[in-house]
Amino acid sequence: MGQTQPREQRLLTLILILFLLLGSVYALVTPVFEASDELWHYPMVQHLANGNPLPVQVFDPAQAGPWNQEASQPPLYYYLSAALTFWIDTSDMESIRWLNPHVDNGVITPDGNTNLAIHDPNANPWQGTLLAVRLIRLFSVLLSAGTVYLTYRIGRGAAPDRPEIALGAAAVNAFLPMFLFISGAVNNDNLAVLLASLALLLMIRIVTGNVREPYHPVKWLRWLVLGVVIGLAVLTKEGTLGLLPMAIGTAFVAAWQWLAHSEKEQPGSARWLPAIGRLAGAMALVLVPVLLVAGWWYYRNIVLYGDWLGWNAFIAVLGQRAHPASLIQLWGERQGFLMSYWGLFGGVNIPMPAWVYTIFNTILLISVIGFVIYLAKLIWARASAGGMLVLHGWHVCLALLNATLLSLYRSSLVRPVIFGLVQWATTTWSSQGRLAFTAISCLSVLMVLGLAGWLPSRPATVVVSGVAGFMLVVAAAAPFLWIRPAYIPDATGGPLANQVDTQFDDKLRLVGYEIDTSTARPGEGLWVRLEWEVLEAMDRDWSVFVHANDPVLERPIAQRDMFPGQGLLATRLLQPGDHLVNGYYLTVPGTAVAPADLEIVTGLYDFNTGERLPVREGEDVAPLGTVALQPQPGAYPNTVNAAFEQGIRLVGYEVTPRRVAAGETIQVVTYWQTAEPLPDDYTFFGQIVGEDTTRYASADPMPDPPTSAWEVGETYTVMMNLDVDPQTPADVYPLIVGLYSRTADGGFDRLQQVTEDGRLTDDFLVLTPVRID
Repeated sequence: MGQTQPREQRLLTLILILFLLLGSVYALVTPVFEASDELWHYPMVQHLANGNPLPVQVFDPAQAGPWNQEASQPPLYYYLSAALTFWIDTSDMESIRWLNPHVDNGVITPDGNTNLAIHDPNANPWQGTLLAVRLIRLFSVLLSAGTVYLTYRIGRGAAPDRPEIALGAAAVNAFLPMFLFISGAVNNDNLAVLLASLALLLMIRIVTGNVREPYHPVKWLRWLVLGVVIGLAVLTKEGTLGLLPMAIGTAFVAAWQWLAHSEKEQPGSARWLPAIGRLAGAMALVLVPVLLVAGWWYYRNIVLYGDWLGWNAFIAVLGQRAHPASLIQLWGERQGFLMSYWGLFGGVNIPMPAWVYTIFNTILLISVIGFVIYLAKLIWARASAGGMLVLHGWHVCLALLNATLLSLYRSSLVRPVIFGLVQWATTTWSSQGRLAFTAISCLSVLMVLGLAGWLPSRPATVVVSGVAGFMLVVAAAAPFLWIRPAYIPDATGGPLANQVDTQFDDKLRLVGYEIDTSTARPGEGLWVRLEWEVLEAMDRDWSVFVHANDPVLERPIAQRDMFPGQGLLATRLLQPGDHLVNGYYLTVPGTAVAPADLEIVTGLYDFNTGERLPVREGEDVAPLGTVALQPQPGAYPNTVNAAFEQGIRLVGYEVTPRRVAAGETIQVVTYWQTAEPLPDDYTFFGQIVGEDTTRYASADPMPDPPTSAWEVGETYTVMMNLDVDPQTPADVYPLIVGLYSRTADGGFDRLQQVTEDGRLTDDFLVLTPVRID
């Protein structure tokens, strides 16, 4: 390990101070419960702080409790946070944790509604739940400062004679906006990442600290400490289980080192038995503390859930994809993954400007190319010198990452960092870059090695300083330019072009509106702006809805529901005389039937009860006007461009009629093309289904000619007659279509839809709804 020089020490201290300042800013500027999953992490802390035992995770999302799926998480972070805040009266949590029922969680929207909670501006930020959350956030910032320091130490071990690499890695880690955002949140990642980084540093030091005596008594103590650290890590977050195969790999490396350096003293096979003994001893010193520290938690999972990881209960509450995602599908989600690694705030729905991500991604691409050059130069230098490739810290760092991939790929018992992330992302809709932060220390070191490791020291320092400086500027700007503004209601404006006087039950008056277009097409959006006046104080939270109603269905085909103030204001917070102007963005489905005259209406309702505020007797909506829905240009009725696997596309359809009585027949005509020869004879299906997936009509025609004989670029018609069950309850139902092939075991395999960016989604396409009378 290189020695820290005074200038180097000062720069490291500066990085840590800047991180603590920035982390505190994120912790204090981000509204409480607006950080990733904080809505569910903090109730776990409060539950334990009140002296309660660990909750049992139920399998019913409706009964999961305020902690949602987090009751399945290991509890160390929650216990520590509870110990920090148990003395605070947090009986106000339910009123502070005021959920926005319409939030677009994980969706970037043009019209706001991204806030997870409603925030009372009159609440005292330094008492009760608000105080407890902020204290835990600042505690989390301290934990993450430890991670930044450990990143520096790991960088020092990776490149002992290159202090700019270690300092650069620490700076990249410290000034990563998303890392700062999570660090300033109540989130168990902050302790898990710290412990994972400490374990990684211990492993590097075990194999690099004293190569000639890899089993010196000090090394034995390090093995024991490593076991304790990993035990604490897996008692914090299950993603750190990847440290176990890495530790075992380190034990094999240490045994190999001993064999290599004991050859002169003990030539021949006599060395193997001591080497095996040392290997077994090292593994025992790691595994026994892990079992003692964390074994009880995983045994508890077996007893309660029949799953040592508790994933069955976790996923039952969180939800999962309809079909496991393929690696191709995950690759298609790379843009969102990288955005949530660099910085995607709030409920993963408040982005930075696109140019920021472009620069970050360019830096990443350069670092990958640079690392290949760095590796090639190092190998060439060693080969030219006629020497062996020396096992330095960076080799260990890279080898451990590779070992993580390999060991988990081969094992079904654990879920290490990278493969576990892939497996988690294929199962759930959680393909988020921040979930890779468990390995952020190593990733930061590798990134800086790729950026500057292949350069001489002086230009390397310039490059690293430039990247760190850019990241610092972005990180410092984010709380004030993008995070905080997202939670400031902007309801100013008006008067709007169309002035009206529509009163909703003496509570709110609609005084104006604007619709930004008189015509629209399927797949397009339209803006509706409403101007409101508050007439009296309210004791209930009323939601505004804007509907685009289909005249045949007498139901909306596009709608937008949210609280006033673009979702930020509950009506309980409004006072008589308040004036609000809000915008609502409605997206017309790409499969909507056209032409049609869509009626635009608005109203208010109670989300919890469904009760609407009346306009006048017998009326609970205010009509705003009509928008002419025109068909997309194309050669087929209701032109669409819905792609499925194997290059099959639906290019148009007809549904006749769209409103029938139960027992009657609906005819569906679909038009298909293929972009490549099809390997199988696919069966098509059309279904009318209820919310509980009950089929009220279905047809499964085989086309003529069969799909294996279809020619590329030709259009083929597939007709389906859907006989509606006479017992079908009167309602509006979605009509879905798709196609499948038969499997060898008599089952079927549906083709999935493919988005424009290559992602696989559902295995059916929703066409127009139909009305059954």
